[in-house]
Amino acid sequence: MGGGRVAHPVLKGPSVVKELVIGAVLGLAAGGLWKMHHWNEQRKTRAFYDLLEKGEISVVVDEE
Repeated sequence: MGGGRVAHPVLKGPSVVKELVIGAVLGLAAGGLWKMHHWNEQRKTRAFYDLLEKGEISVVVDEE
């Protein structure tokens, strides 16, 4: 009774192209999220200064 051969996977080194593509995609995704965060903060700051300029809000505490 002869034993059957078991196919073992051949371990290869990392695929450089695949790692570059994955790194680029992750980098662009993280950069896009960071950029959207900064656009949101810029929008909030611009809205604050617009309200301040219109006189609708004040940074001075009213004394009673």
